[in-house]
Amino acid sequence: MSAKRPVSVLVVIHTTDQQVLLLERTAHPGFWQSVTGSQEGEESLAETALREVGEETGLRPGLDNLLDWRLSNRYEIYPAWRHRYAQGVSHNTEHVFGLRLAEAARITVAPEEHLGYVWLPWREAAGRVFSWSNRDAILMLGH
Repeated sequence: MSAKRPVSVLVVIHTTDQQVLLLERTAHPGFWQSVTGSQEGEESLAETALREVGEETGLRPGLDNLLDWRLSNRYEIYPAWRHRYAQGVSHNTEHVFGLRLAEAARITVAPEEHLGYVWLPWREAAGRVFSWSNRDAILMLGH
């Protein structure tokens, strides 16, 4: 397996009434998050976001449903996950997208990545995620 690229997407999937989809990580039970994933090959960031949404949820939205929030976060990669990256890589740049659905949808999680999912009101979802960047992105729904 090749090293992961230190460029990723965060996709906040939410409904028009601001219910937010969270996924529980298989490798870290109790760690909840929005859809995330690293850019691969020559993908655009939007293509990465759509691929990750499909892989992690089974949803197949089009590019016209995806909104680039034009927000990026740079953060230190947790030491436990640095082995996935090239030697010496310690930081990742995450690009934030939103995907709004008319209503909460049934999700098909990728069992190798997630144990399950939940739809929560945005404030509750912001309090449940383990990542500060995920929390801050969800809180933006309230503005």
